[in-house]
Amino acid sequence: MRIAALISGSGTTLQNLIDRGFDIVGVVASRPGIAGIARAENAGIPVVVASADQAFDVLTRWQPDLVCLCGWLKLLTIPEAYAGRVLNIHPSLLPAFGGPGMYGRRVHEAVLACGAKTSGCTVHLADNTYDTGPILVQKSVPVLENDTPETLAVRVFAAECEAYPEAIRMMEKMVL
Repeated sequence: MRIAALISGSGTTLQNLIDRGFDIVGVVASRPGIAGIARAENAGIPVVVASADQAFDVLTRWQPDLVCLCGWLKLLTIPEAYAGRVLNIHPSLLPAFGGPGMYGRRVHEAVLACGAKTSGCTVHLADNTYDTGPILVQKSVPVLENDTPETLAVRVFAAECEAYPEAIRMMEKMVL
């Protein structure tokens, strides 16, 4: 399956997919100078910096079967041609702790502030809103009494590293 990835930051989710041998045909970065660009370039993957409005025009060059949002932080309008073929990963058990402004450390802080005993990650089909598309995979992790946003993030990311590949394999069966 030909995958294109969209990134906005360090590229750790992208690196997970690279390390697991997925065929990543191109990366769209939302801004220049982010660490994820170097990760893609080091793996020999072409990178284009583009806005959310330009992203799908760029993707057309690569003809991906699947688009994976790997820490992409901009709201997208998904063209009909890509409907049902865009995945997102979120660092909580959606629908909890999702929506505009809820990403990264902010999610983990909110989980800890409310006293949740469980957190985790969700892979879902992206739609034209934040974190509301159909859920494909969820993995849970415990919230420990002495957790900080950083320690919780480590466990959630470990779950993400398993959940995203699982969801991609599910999509391979549906798309190809």
